[in-house]
Amino acid sequence: MEEYFKTPEAANYTKTSVPNLERKRLRGDGPPYAKIGKSVIYRRADLDAWLARHLVRSTSETVGAR
Repeated sequence: MEEYFKTPEAANYTKTSVPNLERKRLRGDGPPYAKIGKSVIYRRADLDAWLARHLVRSTSETVGAR
């Protein structure tokens, strides 16, 4: 069974803040999410994949990245 997180739980899981996830959701560069009524939920697998896409090996790889 898949695990789902509301925004505060997703922020805690990804070690970021709720406002940061909200900004990324607005800009479209955050993890995929589902909107159910007024609730926003994230699948754990999508959070893991999003984090994996942002792995870097040196600080020079992050220049110009958002």
